[in-house]
Amino acid sequence: MEEYTWPARRPEVPGLSPDEVWAATIAALPVGASVAGEVIGRQPFGVFIRIDGLPGAVGLAEIIAMPDGMGLPVLGARIRGEVIDHVEHNHQVRVRLHEAGTALG
Repeated sequence: MEEYTWPARRPEVPGLSPDEVWAATIAALPVGASVAGEVIGRQPFGVFIRIDGLPGAVGLAEIIAMPDGMGLPVLGARIRGEVIDHVEHNHQVRVRLHEAGTALG
């Protein structure tokens, strides 16, 4: 397995356009909301997350939004955190990860 990977293309959501998926994502995940998901891509700057319960949503947790000493989670890792921002131009939910000892089992 390569150390760094990009996530696969965002899955299509039947019956919804990308703009409709984004509007639903923002409504479901306001700033401060708790999120959980799976790491689907890794880059030196952070990890991409498939957010549970929202098939078209993509999260990004940058290394600056990870606890000190946490390290970059591996592909397939289950993580949790909180929404800190929404990025309109690329439809990403920015996430701050929780402490290293609180990973999902």
